[in-house]
Amino acid sequence: MPKRKLKGIVVSDKMQKTIIIEVERIKKHSKYKRRYKISKRYKAHDEKGSYKLGDRVIIEECRPISKDKRWRVIGKVEQNKKQEPEKKQEKVTDEKKKP
Repeated sequence: MPKRKLKGIVVSDKMQKTIIIEVERIKKHSKYKRRYKISKRYKAHDEKGSYKLGDRVIIEECRPISKDKRWRVIGKVEQNKKQEPEKKQEKVTDEKKKP
């Protein structure tokens, strides 16, 4: 039986060797047929601590590692694209103009 693989975003990396991944999926309402997003968080094993907040990763099912950990990180899809906001420079003009 093949192991399940999921893609998600790292939402926490504060623990040692463990990261929390949030996986979003789209579900369809049975009566109203409207699509809506459902998100679930998984604890995944990260041996080296190389994945940081905001990274998109792939996790794979594995044997139970601890009480809550049943997933292992197998790769990074893309890095965090968070950029620092640009500083706006304001022009200083003399408001006191001589007539």
